[in-house]
Amino acid sequence: MKQTPRSRVNRKKARTVSRLPDLEHAKTAVLNSLTSADAQRGYRHAIDELVDWYCSEPRLAFNRIVVLRYRSYLESLQLAPGTVNLRLGAVRRLAYEAADCGLLSSDLAAGIRRVKGVKKLGVRLGNWLTVEQAHSLWQAPGNQGLKGKRDRALLALLLACGLRRHEAVGLRIDDLQQREEHWAIVDLLGKAGHVRTVPIPDWVKGQLDEWLEAAGIARGRIFRRVTRMGRT
Repeated sequence: MKQTPRSRVNRKKARTVSRLPDLEHAKTAVLNSLTSADAQRGYRHAIDELVDWYCSEPRLAFNRIVVLRYRSYLESLQLAPGTVNLRLGAVRRLAYEAADCGLLSSDLAAGIRRVKGVKKLGVRLGNWLTVEQAHSLWQAPGNQGLKGKRDRALLALLLACGLRRHEAVGLRIDDLQQREEHWAIVDLLGKAGHVRTVPIPDWVKGQLDEWLEAAGIARGRIFRRVTRMGRT
């Protein structure tokens, strides 16, 4: 019995129409390929928004034309160019994983990945806290109880050192080291696996020491749960 060549079989299996289960399967593949919790959260949100839009009305296929229309839809929401491009990046990765799983033809996936992002005209300033606002935020928790000392130390670290939430809550005593008479967070593992060293201002180190002394923490994680009885 004559066998069909393997390449011809693969071409027959390649799909040109992506249904909702296909997109969900490809979404799972995308999320499993990411190691950062922040990246997973961002890609999940972007893909969910695409799926909601994609299923809002009948469409023939998940292809380049549809993605171009989706880009126009994102622009109509008056989103920042950087936000639009981040969401398009998630769409491109979704197409890549769908093609890799045999849920989308390689030609359609290649067309989707060729969709260009939005040009950035200038720099968006965003919303920044003034010095007075940052100071008020830092002083908002009371400094009398154990919970207030912890919250003040945490806010001081976030405001002065620019740490992400998961970076701050994962800090350990051993991460704080003194280098050339200055304190720093050494070899901090951040987003996308980037490693950096973050200097700690003296006033922030003072807040951390006050919290650690009050909580009796000498090793392990710096920030911990405080019970209603005021204990860690």
